[in-house]
Amino acid sequence: MFQSYDDPGGPALGRKHLPRLRKALKAAGLDGFIVPHEDEWQNEYVPPAYDRLAWTTGFTGSAGAAVVLADEAAVFVDGRYTLQVRAQVDGDLFAYRDLVDGGVPAYLRERGKQGQQIGYDPKLHSPDSLDRLRAAADAAGVTLVPVDRNPIDEIWDDRPPIPMAKVVPQQETYTGENASSKRHRLGDGLGTDGADAVVITSPASIAWLFNVRGGDVARTPLPLGEAVLHKDGTADLFLADEKVSPELRQWLGNEVAIKPSEELQPALRALGGKKIKLDPSTASAWYFEELKKAGAEIVRGQDPVVLPRACKNAKEIEGSHKAHQRDGAPVSRFLHWLATEGQSGKVQEIEACQKLEQFRADTGALKDLSFDSISGAGPNGAIVHYRVTKKTNRKLARGSLFLIDSGAQYLDGTTDITRTVAIGRPSKEMKDRFTRVLKGHIALSRVRFPKGTSGHQLDALARMSLWEAGLDYDHGTGHGVGVYLGVHEGPHRIAKFVNTQPLEPGMIVSNEP
Repeated sequence: MFQSYDDPGGPALGRKHLPRLRKALKAAGLDGFIVPHEDEWQNEYVPPAYDRLAWTTGFTGSAGAAVVLADEAAVFVDGRYTLQVRAQVDGDLFAYRDLVDGGVPAYLRERGKQGQQIGYDPKLHSPDSLDRLRAAADAAGVTLVPVDRNPIDEIWDDRPPIPMAKVVPQQETYTGENASSKRHRLGDGLGTDGADAVVITSPASIAWLFNVRGGDVARTPLPLGEAVLHKDGTADLFLADEKVSPELRQWLGNEVAIKPSEELQPALRALGGKKIKLDPSTASAWYFEELKKAGAEIVRGQDPVVLPRACKNAKEIEGSHKAHQRDGAPVSRFLHWLATEGQSGKVQEIEACQKLEQFRADTGALKDLSFDSISGAGPNGAIVHYRVTKKTNRKLARGSLFLIDSGAQYLDGTTDITRTVAIGRPSKEMKDRFTRVLKGHIALSRVRFPKGTSGHQLDALARMSLWEAGLDYDHGTGHGVGVYLGVHEGPHRIAKFVNTQPLEPGMIVSNEP
């Protein structure tokens, strides 16, 4: 079984670690520290060894932040996690704050004091987010101090092992284009932009560009590493030695130089005098500082892999179809099981999760889940990214609703499917809410729209029936999905928030009001 039901978070972590962190900050001459959820690769799903937010607070969601000061602290989450954060984080130690409405910058303006020195790790913050933090700090008379070594890492005695999974080839049978063709195609585009090279820091982009997959991130076959793609189509790929095999070297060929991770910083310094493209939404502020020190001319722009990766080719679309057809069978088996065994009122959330995973494993093709299944009975179904644990495990009680949101990873595709099932006889209110959500799903699935339309322009279609009853949901409606990559993939999405990326042919997008 891939999914674990132990709770890696919880209030005890904050109670144990907050005093230790404050002591370390005081010894370092800092009055506070900003702890983002992101790791060095700006991942949404962070390996345990890099989940510093969970270590500090006990919160294990996929988005958030914390600020630790000498005499107070706060944890920041978005609308998906308003219930989860209260269950996992001690409210006596951390104030609960909204990540989107004001977020950390607003907190610094409100609570920061003149002359304070607040630390941050430049490898964990995007330059845009850091600019917002600096503006807020300046307004409060606070100085933000970059640290060379993260103070959390220095005191994390029981830190999980750093992931070192082997990087393996992903065959052209699934990708539809060889890696050399991809590199030269994107390299030609760099020349058009006037750039000499692009520094690629997104593991998903590296996986797609080099036709490889890894195992460093649970539920997503990503290799943690970095790359420099030159305009002539050659590339430097930086990976820990433990991840590299002779097979990988042969697969990548002579135009790709595989180098140890330790050589990344010297390689960036060697780019001085060149015009280097860098994506401020995926690369941390550390990269910008290193290239600036080297004397490189930085061109801010979108990672050139992002859009080609999102617009699937014919082979990728074919693979995604096959993956969904394959995945549909175990999901159908599960729904049949739920309609019979699950109606007893005795089945628990974990049992349901395990049954669905076993049905998927029976296909013989399952590589992993695409995310931890959300198996929410009754009130737990209202927690948007609920993850059942042995402590929270509930029975699927008669007269309640059961939410099962799950997905799988296959070599030819990634799936994500959600169903809400009535256990026993549903109430009139349940039927009404279910029908309104279904109407939104149908409205979005049937809409025809002109070229150039973005997801936020369509989002209201999924909400209109709910709005008519004074209802809404506090999360997005749809997101991009990768092909044996991330279950959440940009640059497109369907949500209230403005996203100027048009929906284009070949994009895969979920529909889940």
